[in-house]
Amino acid sequence: MDLRKREKEMKRGDIRVAIVRMEGTNCEEEMHRAFQKSGARPEMVHLKELASGRKHLEDYQCLMFPGGFSAGDYVRSGAIFASRLKSTMGGDLTRYVERGYPVGGVCNGFQVLVELGLLPALQGTLAEAPEAALATNDSGRFECRPTYIRHASPCAFTHRIPRGQVRQMPVAHGEGKLSFPPERQPRILDQLEENGQIVFRYTDPRGHPAGYPWNPSGTPGGITGICNPQGNVFGMMPHPERVYDPWTHQDWTRVPRREGDGRAVFESVLTYIEKKF
Repeated sequence: MDLRKREKEMKRGDIRVAIVRMEGTNCEEEMHRAFQKSGARPEMVHLKELASGRKHLEDYQCLMFPGGFSAGDYVRSGAIFASRLKSTMGGDLTRYVERGYPVGGVCNGFQVLVELGLLPALQGTLAEAPEAALATNDSGRFECRPTYIRHASPCAFTHRIPRGQVRQMPVAHGEGKLSFPPERQPRILDQLEENGQIVFRYTDPRGHPAGYPWNPSGTPGGITGICNPQGNVFGMMPHPERVYDPWTHQDWTRVPRREGDGRAVFESVLTYIEKKF
């Protein structure tokens, strides 16, 4: 069947999502379940299957990088996973993103996308070297807690969330502080703001900027989710897949919800694919 014709007829049940994993990833099951419950066709794909040509990027309408500790987080969090991706399929990934297909990363997946150069992508689709880093939390320890995040700017993964709305999602990371070269950081932060690339910020329960523990990593401006300038590559530190259902929230017996606060992330990207392809 002609690829263009197939894409124009894309339905929710036809959408194939590759959840790319390697040694050390450990959140792929939750992510697989979230996409499956949303009506898509998720598949857990090992990095080696893509690198060897046994499976192909063009067979999927979305790529997702789950959380965990890929390659033991040696060197830097996500660095080895990103290096292997770039050396084996950097060109394919660039073309995939430039065609408008969505690529997402959560927690360690966000770290992978930053190390890979797909985020923040200030100088092109895939930077030659990382333009940012997810550094060690200011607390110097692993932070595992519920957080509140405010939606600052819509992208392919969040357009179904009203701008300014506060949602509760858990974090579980030791390196979540988004950092840039010190001499360039103020200018880069302004650029991200102007481009609408800051997607989520940590807040207190009322949606106001706040320090620790509401901002568990000390990331500047509370930034905890960004996208590329085109809006189809997205990374965030909190785990939406862990609050897909309302009863997986830590306060589910006290706060009524029709659905979990993370579900809209998955519904947004699938709606994006349905409309675009």
